[in-house]
Amino acid sequence: MEIFVRPGDSFWYYSQVFNLPFQLILDSNRNLNAQALMPNQPVQIPGYVTSQYTVQRGDTVWSIAQRINMPMDALFLLNPVLNPYVLQVGLRLRLPVRVTWRVVNGEQDYDYRAMVQDIRSLQAIYPFIANEPIGNSVLEKEIPGLTIGNGQKRVHFNASFHANEWITTSIVMTFLNDYLISLTNNASIRGLYTLPLYNQTSLNIVPMVNPDGVDLVLNGPPEDKTIRNNVIEWNNGSRDFSGWKANINGVDLNDQFPAEWERERERNPKTPGPRDYGGESPLSEPESIAMADLTVERDFARVLAFHTQGQVIYWGFMGLEPPETEQLVNEFARVSGYEPVQTIESYAGYKDWFIQDWRRPGFTVELGLGTNPLPISQFGEIYEEALGIFLSALYM
Repeated sequence: MEIFVRPGDSFWYYSQVFNLPFQLILDSNRNLNAQALMPNQPVQIPGYVTSQYTVQRGDTVWSIAQRINMPMDALFLLNPVLNPYVLQVGLRLRLPVRVTWRVVNGEQDYDYRAMVQDIRSLQAIYPFIANEPIGNSVLEKEIPGLTIGNGQKRVHFNASFHANEWITTSIVMTFLNDYLISLTNNASIRGLYTLPLYNQTSLNIVPMVNPDGVDLVLNGPPEDKTIRNNVIEWNNGSRDFSGWKANINGVDLNDQFPAEWERERERNPKTPGPRDYGGESPLSEPESIAMADLTVERDFARVLAFHTQGQVIYWGFMGLEPPETEQLVNEFARVSGYEPVQTIESYAGYKDWFIQDWRRPGFTVELGLGTNPLPISQFGEIYEEALGIFLSALYM
């Protein structure tokens, strides 16, 4: 919601009028100098949208403000030429509306278009979100990288490394939406107030690592004839891509990282296909390169990669994980009911590489139970299982 600066206004004053944390207003207006606001500068107020109201007989500024449970000055900020002494019947006013509902609809086939639209909607309401794309997919789709918070603890979530695990994107995006609602409404999630998390943590989210693959699974092959023919051939002639994990080049992005990559390649397919082909070399694909570059640049304290399925949390690699990892995974297991598993015979994954190169906690969280792609009917159950993991990853 946009308002315009008046002489004498301050971000602190706006935080009082709209009952918002000062820091969220500051972070929503990074282009402005909070110490030198100029009259008529536009200011973004997070967590609000506006509605239109037509003045009725008997209305006063005070009665309208009382009806919406806001200070009268909120009306003057949104309606700068409003004359409280001449409130004409039929006059249309802008009213502030605090957002308490989800913008994200995670209970649908959640493709790239749905995610991009939801990110735009969230940024419009919560402009303290930073979106810095981390790179492009093979088909030149921008891969969003979202950052929320200013804290010293740098935490990373990602989803949809694997195309037919696209439900992980809708789960992560729904958590992001609930986190934002909590921040701007001074509300708790499972009894935990989130503003301290925002102040102590910088949360980075890549909600869809593999957008081309997700769209292939949900929408079928692209129009490009060569790519279409390739993916159908690699899929054994089938147009049913529900079993497809790889990117549009037929490379499994979670077998792309330089953490015993050669050992993983030995046992896996040597040609492109729906799953498990790790490419001809580590980090050959633009999506995996983008994830590696992001991780080097941001120097995360811990990373969580969300996959499906199995209701397990993998937390070790070659004995290189630090001691605090076990404490974290035990808490994740407690709040989710998932089984912690230290090691399996699997290599070249994103969390493997992170543990190997940084010696910090890294986790692969296998959400839900069943056959991929998990049905959207499981969304609510999976979200409730994952919610405690999200919160614990920020809190601990």
